Amino acid sequence: MEWGHPDEGDSGHGGERGHQPGHRSRRVLVCDDTEQIRRLIRVNLELDGFEVVEAVDGPEALEMLQDLSQPLPDVITLDVVMPRRDGWWMVSTIRADPRLAHIPIIMVTASAQFHDRVQAERASVNEFLAKPFDPEELVTKIAALAGSHRA
Repeated sequence: MEWGHPDEGDSGHGGERGHQPGHRSRRVLVCDDTEQIRRLIRVNLELDGFEVVEAVDGPEALEMLQDLSQPLPDVITLDVVMPRRDGWWMVSTIRADPRLAHIPIIMVTASAQFHDRVQAERASVNEFLAKPFDPEELVTKIAALAGSHRA
């Protein structure tokens, strides 16, 4: 999967809200095995001027992150329950890699029990959002993390 641009294949609506001409798009890697969730996140982020790339599981996302020909994302969203490798594997893999460890991570998951939140805190996850979630709240959290990451 390629990083791509938000307007590719789009009807021209991507980037109307919040996009600043002349500035590099803020990039978000969305990793979730549910297509509807990825689409919901993508549409809301693109409306706010983000460039979005999607992965269906941890190994696919890691492959994208290790592609040195592509810029790193400003923020990563991860589901916990995914095929092949779960979100916790992905968080530990990212945090163990010096090239990736600085990237903010938001867990967006239906696994939102107290122990999941504690595990997220211990794993240095920046934000934790339970499904179902408010898309505006997610965009706000991502925008804040993307801004602090770029500073």
